[in-house]
Amino acid sequence: MKVTYYGHSCFSVAVADKTLLFDPFITPNELARGVDAKKIPADYIFVSHGHEDHLADALDIAKRTGATLVSNYEITVWFGKKGLEKVHPLNHGGARAFDFGRVKFVNAIHSSTLPDGAPGGNPGGFVVETHEGNFYYSGDTALTMDMKLIGESTRLSFAVLCIGGNFTMGVDDAIKAAQFVRCNRVLGVHYDTFPPIRIDHQAAMIKFKAADINLQLLRPGKTCTFRLRR
Repeated sequence: MKVTYYGHSCFSVAVADKTLLFDPFITPNELARGVDAKKIPADYIFVSHGHEDHLADALDIAKRTGATLVSNYEITVWFGKKGLEKVHPLNHGGARAFDFGRVKFVNAIHSSTLPDGAPGGNPGGFVVETHEGNFYYSGDTALTMDMKLIGESTRLSFAVLCIGGNFTMGVDDAIKAAQFVRCNRVLGVHYDTFPPIRIDHQAAMIKFKAADINLQLLRPGKTCTFRLRR
């Protein structure tokens, strides 16, 4: 699966001739100033929770591409009121089969308020299962024992984990999260965008390597490939 990182927690996965875009926050992100949000493709847009730094570009991209927006019930209703007709709500523990594979909405420990102050429901993460491989996106979260359930039920090709600390897991807890979900290939997200979440890249790489986990830290706009784990 080809994964493209767009900065902060935004990334896309190309799978089954579809492009899955997660938590689009590009235009307001100074670190992603080399990325043109108007050129980003999407067939589906997944929003983990209601904070602006996870959905700032979602409406514009959805309207331009005709993508289906998938999130919790409250967020899909909020986007529906803004004119989006192609939305699909999920709630914790619920799963849905789409034309590219199956998506399950799983627990995250965080907050979730929409940019206009409306309640954003409960935050979550996504477990995506496809014929080309499976992956887990944690969303913004603390380390939680619920992650062990993912490792017990789904064989992951890679995991996308927040590593910046302060508002979410930091490096040490993200390593534990990777161990909980039994995955040794990690794309790090939610770091460097703001002063409180700036990290020491070399120190992070050393810690993950010591735990026998391959950490990818991509610059915005860069791509990597994760192979099917058999």
